[in-house]
Amino acid sequence: MRVRALTLRILNQLRHDKRTLALMLVAPIFLITLVYFILADSSTAVKVGVINAPENYIQNLEKNNVTVSRFSQNEARDALEQRKVVATLNMVNGKSIIEVDGSNPTKAKTAIAAFEKAKAGNTIQRPDLRPEVNYIYGTEDLSSFDNFGATLIGFVIFFFVFLVAGISFLQERTSGTLEKLLSMPLRRWEIVVGYVLGFGLFTVLQSLIFSWYCVYVLKVMMVGSFALITLITLLAAIVALTLGILVSTAASNEFQMVQFIPIVIIPQLFFSGLFDLPPSIQLWGRAMPLYYVADALTEVMLRGSGLAVIAEDLVILLGCSLLFMVLNTLMLKKYRRI
Repeated sequence: MRVRALTLRILNQLRHDKRTLALMLVAPIFLITLVYFILADSSTAVKVGVINAPENYIQNLEKNNVTVSRFSQNEARDALEQRKVVATLNMVNGKSIIEVDGSNPTKAKTAIAAFEKAKAGNTIQRPDLRPEVNYIYGTEDLSSFDNFGATLIGFVIFFFVFLVAGISFLQERTSGTLEKLLSMPLRRWEIVVGYVLGFGLFTVLQSLIFSWYCVYVLKVMMVGSFALITLITLLAAIVALTLGILVSTAASNEFQMVQFIPIVIIPQLFFSGLFDLPPSIQLWGRAMPLYYVADALTEVMLRGSGLAVIAEDLVILLGCSLLFMVLNTLMLKKYRRI
């Protein structure tokens, strides 16, 4: 009887906890559907640019699951820099001159292997001349950790700041501290800014230490400026901080705060650059802050880009922070009783 009573109590408790029921029943379906759309339409085809090559060579490339675009010499370099293609080829007197974006080693190796396979049946290219391969970005021996390190740095910072900030702000509510602050002659935006600055000072230290450790201890490849890496991780932490505070207003306890991770954090990971997404859903990532964090870090760490290249990413991240702060201010209204 006691076991039955305990079982019925738990079932009754779960029945009234709609958020937990949604997490158990809806969240897994949402995530597996997202994975389905990502992997079902994925393709192993790589995009290359050709400046000068015979028609039968291009046909051989396309048979090897390679998408070929024709460019002039200047257009080919621009396409590489804008990540429209992973490699370009120019045949000069039977010799292949290949330029490669090695920031994605898997695609780079696939493209070079396809160039080699396309030699079969080509009467213009001289088999006695070895191709000249120049890596514009990255290196020939770039490891997988170097490739994904930039994205992982952004994700780790984002995840832990989101979790710690959300739970900490939740404790301020449950302990009654927030209610006391709201009873004082303080504007809601002052409370939000105060919390952001308070946690923000900690995130500055966290971003600096974590970035330094990854670059100088783990030796993740870094071509660009360490100062820019620190700036990007700091903005990532501020976005995660303001988002964590925002989400915590919808949670009643720490367990419910953790429940938001599969909905808020994991989908962003799919669009952060760790996966080669099909074009049909690639644009979804533009609505997720972690996409811009990963893009900026990749540009600086693997491609050596400067502030001008990543300025758009930084502005969007700053805009996300301001938006979340405004929403936090509005949502605090429901806790003010005076």
